[in-house]
Amino acid sequence: MSSRTVIRGGLVVTASDEIHADVLIEDGRIAALAASGTPAAGAFTADRTIDATGKYVIPGGVDAHTHMELPFGGTFASDTFETGTRAAAWGGTTTVVDFAVQSVGQSLRQGLDAWHAKAEGNCAVDYGFHMIVSDVNAGTLKEMDLLVEEGVTSFKQFMAYPGVFYSDDGRILRAMQRSAGNGGLIMMHAENGIAIDVLVEQALARGETDPRFHGEVRKALLEAEATHRAIRLAQVAGAPLYVVHVSATEAVAELARARDEGLNVFGETCPQYLFLSTDNLAEPGFEGAKYVCSTPLRPKEHQAALWRGLRTNDLQVVSTDHCPFCFAGQKELGRGDFSKIPNGLPGVENRMDLLHQAVLDGHISRRRWIEIACATPARMFGLYPKKGTIAPGADADVVVYDPHAEQVISADTHHMNVDYSAYEGRRVTGRVETVLSRGVPVVTDREYTGRAGHGVYTPRSTCQYLT
Repeated sequence: MSSRTVIRGGLVVTASDEIHADVLIEDGRIAALAASGTPAAGAFTADRTIDATGKYVIPGGVDAHTHMELPFGGTFASDTFETGTRAAAWGGTTTVVDFAVQSVGQSLRQGLDAWHAKAEGNCAVDYGFHMIVSDVNAGTLKEMDLLVEEGVTSFKQFMAYPGVFYSDDGRILRAMQRSAGNGGLIMMHAENGIAIDVLVEQALARGETDPRFHGEVRKALLEAEATHRAIRLAQVAGAPLYVVHVSATEAVAELARARDEGLNVFGETCPQYLFLSTDNLAEPGFEGAKYVCSTPLRPKEHQAALWRGLRTNDLQVVSTDHCPFCFAGQKELGRGDFSKIPNGLPGVENRMDLLHQAVLDGHISRRRWIEIACATPARMFGLYPKKGTIAPGADADVVVYDPHAEQVISADTHHMNVDYSAYEGRRVTGRVETVLSRGVPVVTDREYTGRAGHGVYTPRSTCQYLT
């Protein structure tokens, strides 16, 4: 049966335009837009009408960096695909791209199949996968070609975590050479893990065990050094590079230099680096453990460079790196040894609201908000124009957003399966009111109306920014 919805009277905001328009949705897709109050808009007929007067009508967010159910440090990320994608919907995000993990000694296919099994039938919103490549060998390299053909078009490698996900420069170069040929995009966790492990060992030997030392040993210079090395390896391979969770002034400078040289190099940052700092890691008692993630939080003075990078397009995307661990029983694994604190923060529900607050604070424009949170991640990872915009033919992933509503972020009211909020008590202006995923209401006037299994796996084309 055909279904039609009209969203009337809102300010439609995309990465390129702002227009007071009515939006016609038919059978899960955007069918047409027409300026509000015009005869064309008046001719829209529908089974359901949503009044967006005084509100924004924006594309659903695309969070290109989440870790649902990730095994890490002897435990698992506390959000399942069911709870994590439900929280994403509450926060106005309608597509997540999660990371399937190849374990050492296994094939990429085994890792990808395991992640399909976790997600299938459980997601509230649409999803795709990147592939974490932990074991580069002849078989892995051949598999990369096959995965690109079937819509897994990005591969993550780690210069950090020796003994877990770490790849040396030779393995990185081989994977980059392969991606240069098959159109895939290498995503890099750029930190010098070998050097960091030395500093961790030395800090623990001095009795420096508190969470704040996690930030002190993972030095900004070692992020910058690894970023520089990754860029040059990609240049040698003739491959594009996407650096994840950029946190430091010096790393932004490396990306800016590479882009000025005309290289296909891209950078992502996350809300935690824009809104939190080492002050949080240094909170009294063991509270700082809540803020342990890698790359680590930096001193506040780094935030200015990140915001500037977002404005100048030296950083293109804000994703969450959502990887939640409960304080009780999970973060507490690292009491007495910061190196045993599971690395990761919750945030998939908060990204769109925090970035709207950044608009109000003057850091970015309204259209840039949509660009870095919706359109660019969709283009970067081969989902555009199906995702990331409001235009005829696009999936009807649409958020009615109240820019005037005030809220206080809190674990008491969030929907992520984690016992604390990284932004506890923070007041923000702006709130998601209604969310459609492929035309289906998953949040309706601040009530959850979605279901597990509505979200479907979405194969991706290759990066749309490559020159």
